[in-house]
Amino acid sequence: MVIRNILISLLLITGMVTCALAADDSENVCKGDPNQWRQLFNGKDLTGWKHVGPGGDTVENGLIRTHGGMGLLYWTGGKIGNCEIHVVYKMRDVNDNSGVFIRIPLEPREEWMPVHYGYEVQIDNHPETSGEDEYHSTGMLYSLTKPLAKAWKPGPEWNTMDITLDGPRTIVVLNGIKVTDFKEGDPVPPRKFDFEPQRGPRPIYGWFGLQNHSDNDIVFFKEVAIKPLKQS
Repeated sequence: MVIRNILISLLLITGMVTCALAADDSENVCKGDPNQWRQLFNGKDLTGWKHVGPGGDTVENGLIRTHGGMGLLYWTGGKIGNCEIHVVYKMRDVNDNSGVFIRIPLEPREEWMPVHYGYEVQIDNHPETSGEDEYHSTGMLYSLTKPLAKAWKPGPEWNTMDITLDGPRTIVVLNGIKVTDFKEGDPVPPRKFDFEPQRGPRPIYGWFGLQNHSDNDIVFFKEVAIKPLKQS
């Protein structure tokens, strides 16, 4: 807790997140053919990935499986932006909790900095069971956006989540339906819980990863891929 508070204070004092909004494109590692997905999970092991925080992840039957938590499995390849992220996942049970973290300003060293200074694209079909509302449901920027539509499939059906990072704009398409469209500076509700993220701008280029939430929340990831946005 002390380390977390020190890190948060340093970020606030230095204005690191705000400065990152004007980042140079040389930081962006999402390069290549905009018509070709780059698979970041090889289906065999976690090469190219690193875990921080409690719990962990394993590869079972060609799938990433979450264990315990709350922690984060992040891709070590670098910061991405002006990029599409393609994730195929399913829950083990009727409902489980996880998320895809994006726009993380610093390479993660613990689990709370990404919560407060990145965005979590939530995976939780029934937040009401834990006293939360629709701002905390699947496909939302956790606690920040309200669903444009309901598009999640119940566990353990496969879901496809496509996240577009277009400059300061974040779009989430779930199973082919747009559920979130957020631009930096759009109004957001005030924080209700201390575990909700700090409000404020996020970087155009940032790290990303997959959350493992708890012993009772098991989620499997089959595909994780990226490709750069097409130039207009």
